[in-house]
Amino acid sequence: MLNRLSKKFNAVVFATLFLVGAVGLNGAVLKVDKSHSEVGFSIKHLMITNVNGNFSDYDADIVYNVESKKFEKFDASVMTKSINTGIEKRDNHLRSADFFEVEKYPKMTFTMNSYTLDEDEGKLTGDLTIHGITKKVTFKVENNGMIKDPWGNTRTAFTLEAKINRKDFGLNWNKALEAGGVLVGDKVKITVEIEAIVQ
Repeated sequence: MLNRLSKKFNAVVFATLFLVGAVGLNGAVLKVDKSHSEVGFSIKHLMITNVNGNFSDYDADIVYNVESKKFEKFDASVMTKSINTGIEKRDNHLRSADFFEVEKYPKMTFTMNSYTLDEDEGKLTGDLTIHGITKKVTFKVENNGMIKDPWGNTRTAFTLEAKINRKDFGLNWNKALEAGGVLVGDKVKITVEIEAIVQ
C-alpha cells in the first residue's frame, strides 16, 4: 500500500516538474538591441504642433513566449537624465524641478501586470512610475515579426504605444498664452520601438 502511494506521489511530482520545465522552455529571454530600438514621446507645443523626443538610457527585462506570442515578463527602467529633444536648453528645463527633477527622481519604471492578445493586437498593462507617482497604463502592442539575421541570431520586434496625461504624474508646469491656450500640452504619446535578440 505504502509502496503504491509512493509511486503515485513520485509520478505526480515528475509530471509537475515536466510541465514546469515545458513552460520554461517556451519563455524566451529577449535582449534589447539598443542600436535598433527607441523609447520616444511626442507632446503638443503652442497647441498646434508636436515636439518629439526620446530617452537614450534605458533597460528592459523581457521574457516572451514564442509559441503563444505573449509576454510573460516585461519590466523596464528609463533614466530621466537621458531625455533628448534636440535642443539643449529645453532638455535642461525638462530635467529641472519644473518637470522630471532628475536628481530626485533619476528613473522612470514600468512593471508588467498582465498581457492579453486579441488576434494580432496585444495589450500590455502595468504600473508606470514617473516623478515618484505610480499609475496603471496600458500599451497597445504590435508584433512586427521574427527573423534570422545574417549572423545566425533570431530577432523579433515590437511597437508599443500608449497615451498618458503628464499631470497625472505631477508634471504640472505650464505657461499661459496671451491668445489663449498654453505653451505645453498635457497629453503625451509614448512610442517604444523594440528590436530584440532571442537568447
